[in-house]
Amino acid sequence: MELLEIQPRELKFTFELKKQSSCSIHLVNKSDQYLAFKVKTTSPKRYCVRPNTGVIKPKAECDITVTMQAQRVAPPNMQCKDKFLIQSTVVPYGTTEADIRSDMFAKDSGKYHEEKKLRVVLSGPAHSPVLLPLNGLLKQDPCPEIFSREEQLLSGVENTPPAHVVAEDLEGFKTAKVTDESRAAKDVESRPAKDLDELKLMKDIAKEKIGKDIEELNSKLNLLELNLSEAKLTITRLTEERSVATQERETLKHELAMLRKKSHMRRVQVGFPFLFVLMIAIIGIAVGYLMHS
Repeated sequence: MELLEIQPRELKFTFELKKQSSCSIHLVNKSDQYLAFKVKTTSPKRYCVRPNTGVIKPKAECDITVTMQAQRVAPPNMQCKDKFLIQSTVVPYGTTEADIRSDMFAKDSGKYHEEKKLRVVLSGPAHSPVLLPLNGLLKQDPCPEIFSREEQLLSGVENTPPAHVVAEDLEGFKTAKVTDESRAAKDVESRPAKDLDELKLMKDIAKEKIGKDIEELNSKLNLLELNLSEAKLTITRLTEERSVATQERETLKHELAMLRKKSHMRRVQVGFPFLFVLMIAIIGIAVGYLMHS
């Protein structure tokens, strides 16, 4: 059974030099379980994928935006060999994006997972002039309608209009050609500024992301320091309690020894000494003998 439905199966980008192009991937979880997905590409520096990992709840959907960075050179014959790989696997209920690990998608993980490949297709913009590859660069082909019209006027194939009309038409075509060339030059001059703005925007986004990551790391570090200080306080408290218990035990031993000593002294002092009793007995016997005699 197919767990994840992916549309489309080809990533189609409208290719223009020094311009970004984006397309979307639509994911549908067809199962009754949580699915984690991960997107990989053969050219990670050329594309930006957001999000590149995530979790889709049962019967839910997710959209992924793939952006091709601005390119300065066109591929030969507008053929692109880049490919994308979308991996998906079943994860426990309640799994979040923060719980996703790379080993979840490993083939030896023991979990069922799917892999689907998507190829990249490039196409030129519909509104732009024809683009021809020349030494790896895109060259603008002159508009065929203008040149055919100019050739017809110069060769006289058409019904020959009055001379002043032909001159006006030819002059108009030349003016239009000059205007188009100047407009193209302005576009070429304005593109670096646009590229610079895009680079600044990407730089700001990267700085913001780095700032958030640093704040998150600082918060985690503060939490670890707090836990460490609490552990130190607990160890100190236990050490003090142990010291107090040891002192109390020594005090109890000393008091017990004193009590035993006092008890022994009392036992010695109770009654008369043995010699005193013996002398009294002898005297009593002697007195009794004398009285009897």
